[in-house]
Amino acid sequence: MRKTLSVYAMTICLLAACTSSAQQQPAQQTIKAAGTNPDAGVIADFKKRVDDYVKLRNKAESAAPVELEKKSQPAEIVTAEKTLGHNVRMARANAKRGDFFTPATEAMFRRLLRPPLAKGADAADNKAIIKDDAPAPKEVPFKVNAEYPKAVPLSTVPPDVLAALPQLPEDIQYRFAGRHLILFDAKANLIIDFMLNAMP
Repeated sequence: MRKTLSVYAMTICLLAACTSSAQQQPAQQTIKAAGTNPDAGVIADFKKRVDDYVKLRNKAESAAPVELEKKSQPAEIVTAEKTLGHNVRMARANAKRGDFFTPATEAMFRRLLRPPLAKGADAADNKAIIKDDAPAPKEVPFKVNAEYPKAVPLSTVPPDVLAALPQLPEDIQYRFAGRHLILFDAKANLIIDFMLNAMP
């Protein structure tokens, strides 16, 4: 009888151990999967900062006295843009360089930009496309919350470069000035943040 109970107890223990192992395995696989991309956490942090900015801008836009419509005249569009820009600057008066391009984000962006701009088969062409219409650094005010000069062209950013970088919401753009990268709000015509010597 005791032998039977002992065998029964051992069977129960083995079943419990197997169940515990089966429960732990998916969790371990999830951790391993999450660790396959070392930049995942940095990308998530960058995207959250951008999303928070868009929410702030949307609130600033709702407070703007001039509404943009398709039938708006050029002067009205400029007025609305300037009003929005002013409201955004007031809402983020304490904004500073590095709020989006943190040291970790800058390091990541430099790694992400190397394949399309320095090592890939189309790197030379991509770099030429950017340089073709990118303004000289002296033409752009490298200052957070500054207006982007209307007379200065906006650089083209090749699809390969855009595909390498974290995706942005509508109206938030990557632009180059010389070798420097700008995070640009096209709707408010504002420089949100910038990264010096981003181009390899």
